[in-house]
Amino acid sequence: MKVIISAAGTGGHINPGIAIANKIKEHEPDSEIVFFGTDRGLENDLVPRAGYKLKTIEAHGIQPKLTIKNIKQIIRTMGSAKIVKKFIDEFKPDIVIGTGGYICGPVFSAANAKKIPTILHESNAFPGKAVKMFAKKADKVLVGFEEAKNKLPNLKNVVVTGTPTKIKKLNISEEEKKKVLSNFGLNANLPVILIFGGSQGAQRINEAVSDLVINNQNSNYQLIWATGPKQFDIFKQKLKANNLDIENIKNAKILPYIYNMEELINICDLVVCRSGAMTITEIAIVEKPAIFIPLPSVRANRQEDNARVLEKLNAAKVILNADVNNNILNDYINEMISDKSNLIKMGKNASSIAVKDVEEKIYEEIKKVIK
Repeated sequence: MKVIISAAGTGGHINPGIAIANKIKEHEPDSEIVFFGTDRGLENDLVPRAGYKLKTIEAHGIQPKLTIKNIKQIIRTMGSAKIVKKFIDEFKPDIVIGTGGYICGPVFSAANAKKIPTILHESNAFPGKAVKMFAKKADKVLVGFEEAKNKLPNLKNVVVTGTPTKIKKLNISEEEKKKVLSNFGLNANLPVILIFGGSQGAQRINEAVSDLVINNQNSNYQLIWATGPKQFDIFKQKLKANNLDIENIKNAKILPYIYNMEELINICDLVVCRSGAMTITEIAIVEKPAIFIPLPSVRANRQEDNARVLEKLNAAKVILNADVNNNILNDYINEMISDKSNLIKMGKNASSIAVKDVEEKIYEEIKKVIK
């Protein structure tokens, strides 16, 4: 099978694309897969690291207010479709797959012009502009949430497959949990709150958590908190200014980045995080309750839409980014951990949106389209 995958910008677009590519390779090892992205997104690290070829083109999103700069960007983006068309002529792909984002513009325009079968995958509960723009012409639109299907009511080609992710539910024994926590200087007698803000961290969340630690508000629970690599030293200095050593804080382990996320998200009692589609999917899979602090957007509050899906199921609480501070966050944490049985119930509620065998379902849809 010859495949083009368009995925650019954030891990939320790129990682599902890589997961799809891996599943294709698992079934058909001789497949040739090429990614299209830009020269400025995470794809430049993640795609080659996963072992796939990356071709870069210029692509930009359409801004709400048109300016001379934006008009020039649109023209250059449209021009990139010619580059993709030329590559299609040479590569002769069986299918073009897009995982959302502005990169789909030139890639899907070229694929449609060349009459190549196409599939779109939308991870978010509220479909983005690119998916809405090309959904009618796509052979299939695969979505991560039932809510996303409801937002595309006039289409018959929409299938709920879930969103691909590396995180799985693990059966970790109490002894194994104690060992992991012991390595962090923590114990199994207090609830464990896992806090992160995405791969780069989230300053607003970090500010609230650092104030919580400075005020010693986490006396009856423990934190495993990832600041993000670029913000670790900033908060190390903030804590130092308050006579706290970031490496030695009671009931807290503070890290720049979490490399063993699958292990930690399985052993924690509660997650505090942003609400990107990938994170929502992972939390549902491991059956964990959450406090979501959605990343705000002036154009489309997709993270809030995602978070509200689990809030409606009584699987999560939501604190808006503008409202979060150490006192509010501490109150939410204490309220939730005070009722362990309800905490477990919330995790079970979250699992109701988890879809099993996601990658396999997506592969089956790909094969249907190609046939």
